[in-house]
Amino acid sequence: MNVLRNVVPASRLLPAYRPIRKPRPAPADFEDPSLPPRDPLRWLKLATTIVEQASRERPADTLLRQHLRDAGRLSNEDAAQTSQAVFAYFRWLGWLDTTLKLESQIRSALEFTAKYAANPKSFRDADLLARTLPPWVNDAVPVSAAWVRTIQTEPTLWLRVKPGRLQALAQVLGHNRTCPLPDALAYFGEEDLFRRPEFHAGEFEIQDVASQAVGMVCGAKPGETWWDACAGEGGKTLHLSVQMQGKGMIWASDRAEWRLKKLKLRTARAQCFNYRAAQWEGGAKLPTKTRFDGVLLDAPCTGLGTWQRNPHARWTATPEDARELAAVQTQLLHHAAPAVKPGGKLIYSVCTLTRVETEEVAAAFQAAHPEFTPLPLPNPFQTHKPAQAQHCLWPQGTGGGGMFIASWRRTEQVEVSPPTAAPLSPQ
Repeated sequence: MNVLRNVVPASRLLPAYRPIRKPRPAPADFEDPSLPPRDPLRWLKLATTIVEQASRERPADTLLRQHLRDAGRLSNEDAAQTSQAVFAYFRWLGWLDTTLKLESQIRSALEFTAKYAANPKSFRDADLLARTLPPWVNDAVPVSAAWVRTIQTEPTLWLRVKPGRLQALAQVLGHNRTCPLPDALAYFGEEDLFRRPEFHAGEFEIQDVASQAVGMVCGAKPGETWWDACAGEGGKTLHLSVQMQGKGMIWASDRAEWRLKKLKLRTARAQCFNYRAAQWEGGAKLPTKTRFDGVLLDAPCTGLGTWQRNPHARWTATPEDARELAAVQTQLLHHAAPAVKPGGKLIYSVCTLTRVETEEVAAAFQAAHPEFTPLPLPNPFQTHKPAQAQHCLWPQGTGGGGMFIASWRRTEQVEVSPPTAAPLSPQ
């Protein structure tokens, strides 16, 4: 099962997948005779089509990007309304009357969105706990009212700003706030950030604050060698490079070549040059014989930590997915572990919160690998508290997504037998 990491909902970051041109000024009564009249309900019809087509195999966020890209002359307002309607439908699915026409259900979902934004306390904890999540989650995750209330709100758009530039960028952009992470900035404006000259100059990246916390836990230093083993499109690779001040070397790998191509585009824009990209299928054959000061394994997962910004995934993930992915995660850790040099760090992260993919995977790895000892590291959101070797970061505590992070240090060279696990499934 794929999980789209560091994806911002279309309602907040439309230009990520469909560049928008500012319309030329025209009189209020101007209408181009060569074009058909504007349909005021086009957004609703488009949202209905996307919801109808969405499935486990065709995630709603992917369909949304495709439809908005192919929709032709779609106004910014229509695109934003379409995005909001699609996400609202899946966010409030448990409240909807399924006997109504789909367009009516979408309108009801938007009404729930407005009501909740205006007065969250008008919704009882008991109702939110009963209707927001599929039943299996209660057995897989320590569900709380605080978590459920958080994921029913619209997500925050987070930027990771180049060190030393946060205050200046905050002043230029406006509509923002900071958080305990030193380079994180929450943006609440409506500007197309991908058109900002600061973005093209590499002064900030779009990266969820929970993802930024993973980089903070890694704590890469200039001159070190690191392996971002499941690098995806490179968000954490870029963060490691910034920490290393461009000195040292990062290996970035993924099993999907198209993700690595996007990684190369991102690194070029961000002027990140201290890396090498290589495919890795996740097996025992590693992309390099290098032994690293640190290995980051940001593994594929069920993605419960992203359910605020990707509510459709609530209704497609299954407990079987969690069990199957836990086996994949265990094997990935086993295969990546030999790449850590004695004294080096191994960081395991997943944007999910199920016990089987988090603490149970960490326990299984620890039992099979006595050459690794738990490495207590500070929680980036609570640096005043004692360091721990495992952090379960909940959305209500981060202001962004959810994330689990476990850390170890390699103490000696020990040959171990591979654990018994299911074959790796495609990501």
